[in-house]
Amino acid sequence: MDPSLALLLPVVLGLLQRGRGGPLEVEPPDPVVAVSLGGSRQLTCRLACAGPRVPSVRWRGLDTSLGAVHSAAGSSVLSVHNASLSSAGTRVCVGSCGDLTFQRTVHVLVFAFPAQLTVSPVVLVAKQAQEVACTAHNVTPVGPEALSLSLLLGGRELEGVQALGRDVEEEPQQGEDLLFRVTERWLLPPLGTPAPAALHCRAAMKLPGVDLSHQHPIPVLHWLTSREPPVTTSPEAAPELSSTHSPRSPGVNSSSRPCRPEIHQAPAPGGLELLCEAACGPGLSVSWTQAPGGLEAYERREAGALAWLSVLWARCNPEGWFQCRLDPGGQMASLYLVPEICPPTASVALWVGSVALGLLFLAFLTRRLWKRCRPAG
Repeated sequence: MDPSLALLLPVVLGLLQRGRGGPLEVEPPDPVVAVSLGGSRQLTCRLACAGPRVPSVRWRGLDTSLGAVHSAAGSSVLSVHNASLSSAGTRVCVGSCGDLTFQRTVHVLVFAFPAQLTVSPVVLVAKQAQEVACTAHNVTPVGPEALSLSLLLGGRELEGVQALGRDVEEEPQQGEDLLFRVTERWLLPPLGTPAPAALHCRAAMKLPGVDLSHQHPIPVLHWLTSREPPVTTSPEAAPELSSTHSPRSPGVNSSSRPCRPEIHQAPAPGGLELLCEAACGPGLSVSWTQAPGGLEAYERREAGALAWLSVLWARCNPEGWFQCRLDPGGQMASLYLVPEICPPTASVALWVGSVALGLLFLAFLTRRLWKRCRPAG
């Protein structure tokens, strides 16, 4: 080797060791470390020196919320407790062996991803196109590379949907942390036949060392009138509130598929008549199991695989779910009904009657005056 190169080599190595990438060991070794909001994490930095030199190691930060640091000979531990969004930032581990200095940089990222999902509508209607929205609440970060929302069918992402865009809004908070709600919307084409029992909205958070997801069911109804029920904010809405079907049943039709009841509706004097029917063969029966205000408030008739229920608008019954069940098997069919006609209240009816009587009296009085005051012929 050239003597001049031999003299320059230690100098070059020393310059390299002063920069990043020296013999410092950081655990975890990733340049970005994710910590959940309210969670805790430890970052450990170590350095070993050759010969008798004693290593010096210490974490330093570029902000004022460095956290708790405990340093000893050859190591330094940075602890982040009850992480808030202000705990995020760049941390630098600096170590030295004599006049040689090394450093490693780690970025601490704080994320929030609770299992708080809502969907709209809360139920889907088979055989019709409809707009579907899924919202993740109290989340951060909200970039599409970190947070994704999708519709699932049978565990796979649903194909054939048209993306309508994403909305990001600030979530009202009582604390100092600023979180967001993210809503993704799609145009869903009519579901195929047979329609699935449910779709699922999935929210996924992917960060360095973090791969989390939550799902929310969206039941599919085969019969629905007027409108869907209002959006609920419970992250654990039960799909049993909608049309549900057990996967197996003793009653089967000629194609060996499970028998399922269906609810039909037809106009009737003063209201509507609902028919629950199971056209799957002999030995089956259906019965009504749920109605707004209780079943005792309705007129019902049941005859084997047919069950009728009269909904009279004159009673001004509350809107809500009607449900019937097939036996044996236990398959359910549900209908969400909204009354479109409600009779006037007693005060309104009394007012209308008073006006009518007043008009009749006025007409009678006018005729009497006209007869009395007309000139003799």
